[in-house]
Amino acid sequence: MPNDLPIRKIIHVDMDAFYASVAQLDNPELKGKPIAVGGGGTRGVISAASYEARKFGVKSAMSGRLAIKLCPELIFVRTNFERYTEISKRVRQIFYDYTDLVEPLSLDEAYLDVTENKKGNPSASLIAKEVRTRIYNEVGLTASAGISINKFIAKVASDYNKPNGQKTVNPEDVLKFLEDLDIRKFYGVGKVTAEKMYQKGIFTGRDLKEKSAEYLEQHFGKSGKSYYYIVRGIHNSQVKPNRIRKSLAAERTFNENLSSEIFMLEKLDHIAEEVSKRLKKSKVAGKTITLKIKYSDFTLQTRSKTLPYFVSDKNIILDTTKDLLYQETLNNSVRLLGISLSNLNTEASKKKKLLAKEQPISVQLKFEF
Repeated sequence: MPNDLPIRKIIHVDMDAFYASVAQLDNPELKGKPIAVGGGGTRGVISAASYEARKFGVKSAMSGRLAIKLCPELIFVRTNFERYTEISKRVRQIFYDYTDLVEPLSLDEAYLDVTENKKGNPSASLIAKEVRTRIYNEVGLTASAGISINKFIAKVASDYNKPNGQKTVNPEDVLKFLEDLDIRKFYGVGKVTAEKMYQKGIFTGRDLKEKSAEYLEQHFGKSGKSYYYIVRGIHNSQVKPNRIRKSLAAERTFNENLSSEIFMLEKLDHIAEEVSKRLKKSKVAGKTITLKIKYSDFTLQTRSKTLPYFVSDKNIILDTTKDLLYQETLNNSVRLLGISLSNLNTEASKKKKLLAKEQPISVQLKFEF
């Protein structure tokens, strides 16, 4: 690795099949059985699946109808976000025993920067093992972890020995690890981008590394430059303990397709109320309101409007959404509607803080993993 790069000790902790595991924790009779969270009924979509269900090909975002065909013994359970949030807070409290530099990505995963930690432990690998052991003993769930010099590699590594395992990529092993990595494993490379890379003869990190920065930018736009650096082990994004929320949304999938806008307005009223509640609970407001429409043929459409002021009031959100709904004729009957608010006042606050102070850079060149 280049000697002038900031090298940190980063852990990515990822709870194993979190929603499904919580259901099995709360109901021991479900342990060892294939379960799906959400997805019940003829139109439901699965939020999560236990590892027992995954063996049959059941996975998140799959329709419940397809899942039951793949796994006739599948058990559907309801989502319980209050319980997930409660357990997530308990897990995060364990993280804070080791470092204040914790960046949650969602309820079930987070980055920890343990370059300097509260335990004075020089080994990030041992810290990760201790954290995982405590999560199991104190919460009753398993977690996996990836450990390396930056967030990108740590996240990729956390998926290697799932469930209930961990993988460390030491500084001296980073370049080989990335060169041998299947391009589909690169975090941020989705299905469409992977297909495009295949067409250009890029199948592994080694193939990616052979391409120039100019070539990657030409064919993959702004992301091309990041691919150029990432495959060389360069990813300087710091763990940000106060991660700024960028949007807030709610959506509903309907048991029957809706073809009448009158019925849609009734549904949007409930969705707008839910979004308003979440905004007020989070003490945020937004300027950009987006209506999400998924048609019966699964095509997706979004319509947005940016207001000159921040809003969290249900009535303003609903009135704006109505305007978006009537903005143009619907293409088909509708199976899902959603409302989201972005351009939040949290982002405006962040920009002010960045202007008010310079960002410190922490560099450490030698340490044990």
